[in-house]
Order: sequence, then structure tokens, then C-alpha cells
Amino acid sequence: MKYDMKKYLVALCLILPLLLSQCAVNKQVSQAKTLGDCRYNLASADSIYLAGIDVRELRNTKDFNPLKYPRLATGLLLRNVPLDVRLNLDITNPTARPAGINQFEYKIMLSGQELFNGFINQRVEVLPGGTTRIPFRLSTNAYQLITDASTRDAFTQLVQNLAGAANTKPSELTIKLKPTLDMLGGQINYPGYITIQKQIDNKTFSGN
Repeated sequence: MKYDMKKYLVALCLILPLLLSQCAVNKQVSQAKTLGDCRYNLASADSIYLAGIDVRELRNTKDFNPLKYPRLATGLLLRNVPLDVRLNLDITNPTARPAGINQFEYKIMLSGQELFNGFINQRVEVLPGGTTRIPFRLSTNAYQLITDASTRDAFTQLVQNLAGAANTKPSELTIKLKPTLDMLGGQINYPGYITIQKQIDNKTFSGN
């Protein structure tokens, strides 16, 4: 009897960590799935600079003239036109279940073309009925976006909308989030992306 009890305890010690790990993974998967039921809002975008130029100065197409901005001309010559943006995304959870992720990869697309990508290594949790704000600091080289005929107009339009220019067409942004799950001391990517479609016009951030 003592031998059987010893075997039982050994088996329990081996199985218990696996059961606890599986429960933790199931919790992560459930919370990640709930994120798909949340509402997303681009709350603000500020500190937006193109080649070191505040985009509020670029309200008209003619303002993109490199002769007017030597730093833009230098960036085009060197094929390195830095675009820096501080963006705040609000996530609201309308469900009765908690939503959350420990880490996530993100991609931000403009008219099907990738604008930004990166990885945020921090816990994001949205309680039932609550709202959580995620700050993004985004940086990219906009040279290709400016010089490629297939993206130039869409990018110029986006900058003008961010600048609050008048008489512009809305820009279509796609935000893709891929949660990373902790599992048995390692990490696995959640299958697929949580996709958020957002339209930005010249009034989107007018109150900020």
C-alpha cells in the first residue's frame, strides 16, 4: 500500500505542473479570444515628425517640396526619411469576460502596404466593461512610401489627415495584433491576427 501511495504521489508531482500549465494556457487563449470581441479606438496621435519636420507644417501637397525643407531633401537623397509617431489605442471590453495578452506583435498597414511593425513586451489587460489605453511609439523609414507611385498618394493623404488639413479624403488604416502565449517555459504565437480597420480623416484627432 505504501509503495502504491508513493507511486501515486510521484505521478501527481509529474502531472500537476502540466495540468497547471495547461490551465494557464487555456486562460491566456480565452483572454486573447476575448480581445477579438473588444472595441478599438485610435484615441490620439501626436509628436508626428517626418524627417524631423512637424507634420502640422505639411497641410498641403506643395508643402512636400524638398526645396522648402532641406532635411526632407537630405533624407530623400540618402534614401532615409524617418517617420516618428506617438499613437494611443483605446481597447474597450463590452463582454463579461476579462481580455488580455502578455506580449504581442503588431503591424500597421496603409492601403495594403505595411507602415509600421514591432513587438510590445508588456501585459495588457482589459477588465469587463473597462477601457485600457495602449501607447505605441512608432518609427519607420518612409522613403519607399514617398517615392513609390503605388503608395505616394495614400501616404501624402495620411500625413495631411494627421496634420488636420482641409479637403482631404479619409485614410484607411489596418492594425493587426498577434498575441504571444507563454507555454511550458516557452512562447507560441496565437494563430492568426486580431484585425482592426480604422478610418482617419482630418478631424480624427482635432480635439487633441
